[in-house]
Amino acid sequence: MTDNAGSPRHLEASGEPEHERQIDRRRSATAEAAAPTPRRLSPACGALLTGIDLSQPLAPAAKQRVLAAFRDYHVLVFPDQALSRQQQYEFSANFGEVERSGGSAGALKRHGVAHVISNLDAEGKPADRSASPVSNYRWHTDKAYRPVPPRLTSLYAVEVPAGGGDTEFANTARAYDALPPATKRRIDRLRVVFRWGASRERSAPGSILPGPISPSMPELQPAVDHPLVRAHPDTGAKALYLGNHSSHIAGLPEAEGRALLDALVEHATQRRFVYAHRWRIGDLIMWDNCCLLHRAVANFDTARERRILHRTVVKGTLPV
Repeated sequence: MTDNAGSPRHLEASGEPEHERQIDRRRSATAEAAAPTPRRLSPACGALLTGIDLSQPLAPAAKQRVLAAFRDYHVLVFPDQALSRQQQYEFSANFGEVERSGGSAGALKRHGVAHVISNLDAEGKPADRSASPVSNYRWHTDKAYRPVPPRLTSLYAVEVPAGGGDTEFANTARAYDALPPATKRRIDRLRVVFRWGASRERSAPGSILPGPISPSMPELQPAVDHPLVRAHPDTGAKALYLGNHSSHIAGLPEAEGRALLDALVEHATQRRFVYAHRWRIGDLIMWDNCCLLHRAVANFDTARERRILHRTVVKGTLPV
């Protein structure tokens, strides 16, 4: 039935029928209930979020809970996912601009929406690279050699060893908090010089770059410097910023700066600051590069067992 103006009498001033408003409220309540609740994995960092399908668009309530958990725990684990590389890219894009993967000439696995991290050689066979000074088996934060390093990284497990193949995460904010006041005063204004391959130069001075050379290769980019103690962009909390890409400390004698960096990495990677993740196929992990170090662990037969993961990286802000 309509009034003289031809409008249904049950329409409110907003023009939306009451029954549709009730449906919207139920949908909102359902989305809120479906938003994941984090479960702490370690005193150091890390939380598990279950009951969310990352292959689907992230509901607003779920996104807000993910962001809050990311702020609080810095490492988030989403188990039992089934993701294409495009779907992983789309999930990561909820949190900022996703970097297009680049790499050296011919390294097709490194181009596209998510690139492959694996222990496979050019013939697709497992290979042991754990001894390499520039491998992911060394404590590092992703792409610290960039003028503006990434904010977060996501890694999705496609194939994993039957046992081992862990990734460890060290909370450098907790590590900073635990330093003596005198050490904090000493380091608060220091800046670290980062360069890709700095660890290789320390272990094999004058080493030659392998394979074809392209001007876009990170090996050929100028060194950058960032604060040794950086403030978190969301909370302002201080954290150590260092790792395998660090070369030396600006303004200090090289040996003195190197010794200080080594001592701080040793401090920051004590077991009390570390969460170790044992991968299962379908796990997706996202972590905060602003306040974490991470490394792969060669606690499996790297020359025989396959370990394949897909990675996306979200752009960050200038460390301050």
